[in-house]
Amino acid sequence: MVESNVPLATLHEQVVARFTARFGQPPHWVAAAPGRVNVIGEHTDYNDGFVLPMAIERFCVIAAAPAPAGSRGITWFDEIANAAVEIPLDAPITKGSPSWANYIRGVIAGFVEQGKAPPALQVYSLSTVPLGGGLSSSAALEVATATLMEAVRGEKLDPVAKALLCQKAEHQYAGVPCGIMDQFASALGREGHLLLLDCRSRETQAVSMSDASVSVLIINTNVKHELTGGGYAQRRAQCETAARTLGLPSLRSATQPVLDAARGKLDEVVYRRARHVIGEIDRTVKAVAEIRAGRWEAAGQHMYASHASLRDDYDVSCEELDVVVDIGRSIGMAGGVYGCRMTGGGFGGCAVALVQTSKVAEIAARIASEYEARTKIKPTLFLSRPASGAVIL
Repeated sequence: MVESNVPLATLHEQVVARFTARFGQPPHWVAAAPGRVNVIGEHTDYNDGFVLPMAIERFCVIAAAPAPAGSRGITWFDEIANAAVEIPLDAPITKGSPSWANYIRGVIAGFVEQGKAPPALQVYSLSTVPLGGGLSSSAALEVATATLMEAVRGEKLDPVAKALLCQKAEHQYAGVPCGIMDQFASALGREGHLLLLDCRSRETQAVSMSDASVSVLIINTNVKHELTGGGYAQRRAQCETAARTLGLPSLRSATQPVLDAARGKLDEVVYRRARHVIGEIDRTVKAVAEIRAGRWEAAGQHMYASHASLRDDYDVSCEELDVVVDIGRSIGMAGGVYGCRMTGGGFGGCAVALVQTSKVAEIAARIASEYEARTKIKPTLFLSRPASGAVIL
């Protein structure tokens, strides 16, 4: 019922074998970066707020070796896409088809801009981060690509600078105006810890998640409603409108009384968007305090409140995510569920739950059966402990 995670060591062996089979030589470099799940703090990162993600035990792994003499670019094969792309290095790197390669193009272009152009390469990538699930498969690809470039160049970037380079790649090449959470979690994740990120100062704090009696259960609804690209950008613009109307640099500086005082100047939808962000920043700070104190039920209540706000004020949930959270709430503390909420950008994808480790099997079985009965869709469930960030293998 609960999917196993493929160990990173196994993925390392797989990518080496598959690279060798495809290119006829072993790789010289292998790099990996994890996806992430956000425990709480949704749609706050691009509002300079707080977020609380963790790196997960699902990875993008990339192997590379120098290309044959005379090659003038990068030949990149991606296992998930089952396709190869050529990235020339003797001309400006531009966006193009296939679209999945734009994340890679953007990162490599960032290195070129810094005078750190790679040599001609052969590359093979694979990933166990679910696509379109709100678990940052794109950030894992970007950060793994940047980490590979570090290995190839033999010089490391500052981890924050690397995360920002990857964010820029997503903005300029993939066209997604994301905040900094995904790339920071993938680059700076720490084993056994959640990552409290202040998106205004870019300061991070490690929040211990070492209590073995509590587990993080991720439930993939296996639906993705095609609203995300425009919907995400629209909500970011609405938040910027609210901040401008309030005369503030971002909604991080706002309070609920300040927002209420200006309600007459704001469109009702813009008001609700801002109300979510202000409340979510507060919930995140409070949830961290509860987690640090081991008060899991109290932390879970902030997760439920987060989901309600994302559903009602931010309008980024969907029927399937609501069903998962409703099932989690119905299982409740008596059945071992502390809290549950949608995670990621929304419109489908995954929910995250804090659960009692001793009751994982029963919880997973009930969520899976009830979810399928109500939606006619089979969910995918897996556990993860907080994983380490990007690494050269």
